[in-house]
This record gives sequence, structure tokens and C-alpha cells, in this order.
Amino acid sequence: MGGVKKKIGKTGALGQLMIPLVALAILILFNLIRDPGFFSIEMATNNDGNQVLSGNLISIIDSASALAIIAMGMTLVTAACGGQDISVGAVGAIAGAFFVKVANTENGITGVSFALGVVVCILGTIAFMMFNGTLVSVFKIQPMIATLILFSCGRSIAYWINGSATPQLVSPIIQAVGKTIPGIPVPTPVFLVILMAILLMLVFKFTNLRLYTQSVGVNQGAARLNGINPTAIKLMSFVILGVCVAVAAVIGVSRLHQLNHKTLLVDIEMDAILAVAIGGNNLGGGKFRLAGSVLGAYIIQMLTTTLYAMSVSPENVKAYKAIVIIIIVVAGSPVIKSRISALIHRIRSGKIPAAAGREVG
Repeated sequence: MGGVKKKIGKTGALGQLMIPLVALAILILFNLIRDPGFFSIEMATNNDGNQVLSGNLISIIDSASALAIIAMGMTLVTAACGGQDISVGAVGAIAGAFFVKVANTENGITGVSFALGVVVCILGTIAFMMFNGTLVSVFKIQPMIATLILFSCGRSIAYWINGSATPQLVSPIIQAVGKTIPGIPVPTPVFLVILMAILLMLVFKFTNLRLYTQSVGVNQGAARLNGINPTAIKLMSFVILGVCVAVAAVIGVSRLHQLNHKTLLVDIEMDAILAVAIGGNNLGGGKFRLAGSVLGAYIIQMLTTTLYAMSVSPENVKAYKAIVIIIIVVAGSPVIKSRISALIHRIRSGKIPAAAGREVG
């Protein structure tokens, strides 16, 4: 019986990941036909004289790092609350302001000040996300409406924290976090994505957070009757999203070597929601898979890189992305999925060939 359940679980997981996997395969095939060298990887020397990997593929997995991390947190909020947090970009600006305010001392950025800046950044971001979570879980406000507050004023708060200055952060530590560590040719943000994924996997493995989150997302009333506290689970999802946003903000600041509260993680909330949707997760809450959301993030970045490689102007990139993403999301909608499943079932049961045979006869 256990083996049957395990097999069903694996089949369901593969089915949920089918749309992002097919979309990724199509993008890879398209680029291979358009430009066989699109995915070529080379060793190059950066401005600091270090040997690093370069190429479109490296650029994709590096550039999508912040989005992939935020998509993980957005997945939990979506699963538990049946809605999305549209303030992650603005709160990311606040997180960056916290980080720079603490890490950038009069003596520059040291190991101690950097670590302290990261801690304050995470704690401060969690506090703002707890504000969102309280509105959603305690006051029962729809997530998109509740998070509209910080979406509107978050970057102004970041301005109040750090002022209008955009200090240049010149430090080997910042260079290592935003770019590469000397002697390691792979961009550091890639390792941070892996680290965040491992941490969340360990949390799911040694706690019941995944089960509780899905239970609350499916039916709060039933979850409460089974001893689960929906308010606590929803707040926890926002706390985890806060940690993800803080890490993404540190990556963004370190990559640019400065804080610009107007541009840091700008528009990332829409891409994060799309990554969750493309990953096959139900935007109404319930069952989720982080792997799907991470795949969705890389699909969005690969699509963007592909469009730029085709010399599409920045003004038109969003329009082309919207068209492709609409196709992907519609293809993964419950209506289309149910019709495809019904068609596959009819083919397997032999009803279609039998009908065809009677018509020929």
C-alpha cells in the first residue's frame, strides 16, 4: 500500500511539473535551432583578474537567482493564504536600505559589519512581512489588498532609512557575494539559491510545515478542527518570505555595488507570481511544489535573455514576455489540464481507435 501511495505521489509531482518542463524544453530547443552556440560556456577573465565562467547559460542562472529565491517564499504565501504578496519588490528596497545602513560603516565594509548588516536586514524585513501577515491572517484581508500598502509606500520608507544617497559599496566581501568568490568560477548567487532550497527542504523534512501549509490552503476550517492554527501558519509563510526577500536584496545590492531604492528588485513581484503560476502551483492555495516555482523563475529569465539575444528592444520585451507567459499559464490551467487528461484517458482506453474503426467500416 505504501509503495502505491509513493508511486501516486511521484506521478502527481511529475504531472505538476509537466508544464514548466515542457516550456523549458521548448525554449531550449528554440535557442538551439536559432543559435547553436547560445548555451556555450567559456572561461573568461573578469575585471579583478579572476577566471570565471561566462555565456548565456551562466547569465541566466545568475540573473534569475534573486527571482528564484523570492519565488520560493511566494510559493508558501500563495499555498497558505490563497493569494500573493505584491510588496516584495518594495520591501526588498527596505531590506537593502537596512543592510547598507548597518554594513557600510565609516571604516568601510568589514566581515563583522557585513554579517551584522545581513542579520538586521533579515530581522527588519521579517518585521515588515509580519505586518502584511497580520493583516492577512488576523484581520482576514485579501493578500493582494493587504500588501498593496507596502507596495505603495515601501520605497519611500527605504528612502527615509537611507536618504537619497546611493553610496558605492567597494569591498571584496560585496564583490564575492554579488559576483564570484576568487578561485570559484561560478557566480555566488547560484550557491545562495541552492542554500535557500536546501534550508527549506530541511524544514519540510523535519517539521510538518509543508503538510500544515497545504492543509490551511485547502480548507482552513478542517485544518483548525485537526488542531492546526491557520493564523500561525500564515504568519510563518510571511516570515519565510521575509527571509527570502532579505537574501534577494543583499544579492541585488552586492551585484550593483550600491543601493538605489528606486530600482532595487523593481517589478520582481510580478515575475515572482508568474514563476509560481508557471511552476504549476495553484494560485488559490493548497498543494505546492517549490521546484516548479524555481523552474518558473529560470524560464522567465531564459525567455528574457532569448528576447534580448534576438535584438528585441527593452520597451517591447515585456509585451513579448506577456504573450508567451499567457500561453504557458493557459496551457497549465485546470480546464486545459482536465481536457488533456480526458483525451489521454480515452486514447489509453482504446475508445478513440475503436470509434475510428467503426467509422471506417
